[in-house]
Amino acid sequence: MSQRGQMKLGMFYWPGGGQHMAAWRHPLGVPDFDVSAPRIVELAKLAEQGLFDMFFMADSLSFWRGPIEAMSHDSAGSWIEPMSVMATIAQHTEHIGLVCTATTTYDQPYLLARRYAGLDLASGGRAGWNLITSGNDTTAQSFGHAEHVEKSRRYAMAWEFAHVVRGLWQSWQPGAFPRDKTSGQFIDPDKMFVLEHEGEFFKVRGPLNVPPSPQGEPVMVQAGASDEGRELAAATAEVVFAAQQHLENAKIFYADVKRRMAFYGRNEDSLKIMPGLTYFVAETREQARADYDELQDLIDPVMGLAMLTNRMGVDLSHYNPGDPAPVIPDNPRGGSRAKLVNELIAKQPGITLRDLYKHFAGARGHGLVIGSPADVVDHMQQWFEKKACDGFNMMPPLYPRDLQRFNDLILPELQRRGLYRTRYEGRTLRENLGLTRPAWPLAREHLGLDKQIEPA
Repeated sequence: MSQRGQMKLGMFYWPGGGQHMAAWRHPLGVPDFDVSAPRIVELAKLAEQGLFDMFFMADSLSFWRGPIEAMSHDSAGSWIEPMSVMATIAQHTEHIGLVCTATTTYDQPYLLARRYAGLDLASGGRAGWNLITSGNDTTAQSFGHAEHVEKSRRYAMAWEFAHVVRGLWQSWQPGAFPRDKTSGQFIDPDKMFVLEHEGEFFKVRGPLNVPPSPQGEPVMVQAGASDEGRELAAATAEVVFAAQQHLENAKIFYADVKRRMAFYGRNEDSLKIMPGLTYFVAETREQARADYDELQDLIDPVMGLAMLTNRMGVDLSHYNPGDPAPVIPDNPRGGSRAKLVNELIAKQPGITLRDLYKHFAGARGHGLVIGSPADVVDHMQQWFEKKACDGFNMMPPLYPRDLQRFNDLILPELQRRGLYRTRYEGRTLRENLGLTRPAWPLAREHLGLDKQIEPA
């Protein structure tokens, strides 16, 4: 076994037949993943067979991610609302965690806390909330706003929102529901915590009217890579879904987020950093490369340029795919991912927009590895042992083929090297991630409601 023990793994689901943007056009692709709950359930069951810690679903509140010409080619423009799917998956699985995305900018703390606590209870303690602040400007219009909330304000809202949600999840101490027929006592009021919060953005009174699950409260997941995102993760997150492509940058990110945790009195082990990793794996490197090239050749140029426009925050629709990629100026929409694009352009002068969208289509800004099972696991082991991550969110490019290949090819190699489990350790997401149940009750200062973000 590795000196660091065993890594943690999530299976990241994105609609459209796979993580690759052209997956739905592949001969083996399934175009209707966006509307078929049974297909998604089967994928989650396959992930559970692969002993994944969690099945992780993205979400967006807006159809619009570009002009209609591009959206008419986009397989991920619409899909089933994730919480509905997660509730369905919960009834067909026993161990795998159920993590889905919800925004702090266009929701309310009490309603969100109640939904996730409900999923947590219904699944026997397997729920997790991936906190986002929403980066898509058009989402604002879906909620009647003329423009999107400015980034620093979004994160200030998220800071307060996250801690209010945690305070609500702390409403009930273990044993708060005796349900004693003889005495007639159903609830023990001495084991109830009533949150009384009045802050800059929210005024909320508890308790939450959902009893706790076996894991106490849902797992907090966060994906921000900006300075504000790192600070929020250090304060609140238990899993970070990172977007890192290079080992050295990943090590810097890992060390930085872990270092920030001390300010909030947190132990480094209470946060698992798990970057996304797209993999093309086959028995031979040649076959894996051929599979990669086949999908790359199916990318629609309209969608390729639209993806870059969305990722970089700059309109590229008037460019041709063969044009050299321009350096992207700093802008609120581009954020940390625009920075990744500029780093790639600097390393490869003369790279074309076609080259660029092919590069990002392969992994959508996350890590990418192509090769044999040994090649893929070599990559994973190096990152894990050099403290660039605590595990990965695996991103199969084509469903269900590449998730099945993980189970058949990658999992046995991970297990042979002692890098991954051979069975689930428990039934809750916390047990399987190696996270402790939060203490009760969390005092106001421990909830972080009186602390301000102090970026390092």
